[in-house]
Amino acid sequence: MAMSPYIRQLRAVWGSSRLLMPSVAGIVYDAEGRLLLVQQRDDGAWSTPGGSIEPDETPADAVVREVFEETGLFVAPTRLIAVYGGRDFVVHYPNGDETQYVSAMFECVIESGSPPLGGDGDEVLAARFWGLDEARGLKLSPWLARVLARLYVRSDTPWFDPPRWRPQAGTSR
Repeated sequence: MAMSPYIRQLRAVWGSSRLLMPSVAGIVYDAEGRLLLVQQRDDGAWSTPGGSIEPDETPADAVVREVFEETGLFVAPTRLIAVYGGRDFVVHYPNGDETQYVSAMFECVIESGSPPLGGDGDEVLAARFWGLDEARGLKLSPWLARVLARLYVRSDTPWFDPPRWRPQAGTSR
């Protein structure tokens, strides 16, 4: 589904101006440690499967749904590995809409389904597992280009960008 009814309602009121949206990314590896990426129909860029969290949906349910919708794989999230947002997560859509995502990235294991050969035909052109060196040669979504190498470092410690915000000098509460 390219645009959910919820987003359509928001856009009817807000127009194409930037929306801040909670989202998820499914980080799925195969037995060789390669990362599952999907090629977006909009611009041909590769990213991880994922998307917006719908009203009343938990982030864990959203990642299971998004991975299934985009690849046909039924996955189980095993842990939250990262939370990202900011300028690198702004997406400009061909219709003029602008969205800034805050992404909860879940490592997932495949419960059922065959390794993907194609996409969903709606949002995704193709789905495939890639090694790091192969993935570096792809046209990547800007946010993925920024965090790609980190996704191949499997660690039990969640990660995020350290804060840069500080109160202005002389400011007190």
